[in-house]
Amino acid sequence: MAGKLYLCATPIGNLEDITVRALRILKEADLIAAEDTRNSIRLLNHFKIKTPLTSYHEYNKIEKAYLLVEKMKAGENIALITDAGTPGISDPGEDLVRICYEEGIAVTSLPGAAACITALTMSGQKTRRFAFEAFLPRDKKERAEVLKEMEKETRTLIIYEAPHRLLKTLKELYQVLGNRSVTVCRELTKKFEETRKSTLAETAAFYETAEIRGEFVLVIEGKSRQEIQKEEQRVWEDISLQEHMAVYESKGLDRKAAMKAVAKDRGVSRREIYNSLLEEE
Repeated sequence: MAGKLYLCATPIGNLEDITVRALRILKEADLIAAEDTRNSIRLLNHFKIKTPLTSYHEYNKIEKAYLLVEKMKAGENIALITDAGTPGISDPGEDLVRICYEEGIAVTSLPGAAACITALTMSGQKTRRFAFEAFLPRDKKERAEVLKEMEKETRTLIIYEAPHRLLKTLKELYQVLGNRSVTVCRELTKKFEETRKSTLAETAAFYETAEIRGEFVLVIEGKSRQEIQKEEQRVWEDISLQEHMAVYESKGLDRKAAMKAVAKDRGVSRREIYNSLLEEE
């Protein structure tokens, strides 16, 4: 029988944040694939886990994935761990999972710590709908495109950031998104854990002078639908009603349907559009 891939969540700081099940699987697995074996060996030594380790990281993720799949086809069970948190979230684990499905290998995930969810739940921002962006792209053009997409995102946004790029990122976010509410979570679950909820402008000003240390998660307020609607309505304020009607009539809509579309664009009733057109005539 083929083996199975176990995605084992590990602590993001506090070593107590690991499940009993994860510890059992890490002990029982035939092999542990780790993003950084030097980092993971400290965790395994702490819990007296002697299972053999192998490296699985960004630079060998495809070639090594097929080697691991062959081991699982031969009956071995493999536990995948990342440096911290849940494998497959913003790390090469997603490629191994995809290849396992392509090769007919069973995959299961052992829930546990994840920095994005930990930050979201303690942020004070809306939690029902959220979008996880991980680290923003380094490439200037791609970064600008992603920020542009985020501009009209109505869901709460979650971003990871390193200390040396934090201030630059906060300023960019303020420029593109406006002065939204943001919660900055630092050193989650660790001794010096800290959260700061404010606006993007005030937060950027704070970090101009504050010492920036540790790993950061930014949880940012989404754009309200009402604000988006107002912006869309303002687009039509610079043209007359007749010109606005002509936009839809040129697309083949009859006068009644055009009035309905214009009313929706301007956030008013169709009766109001009808009366205004009569007055203009």
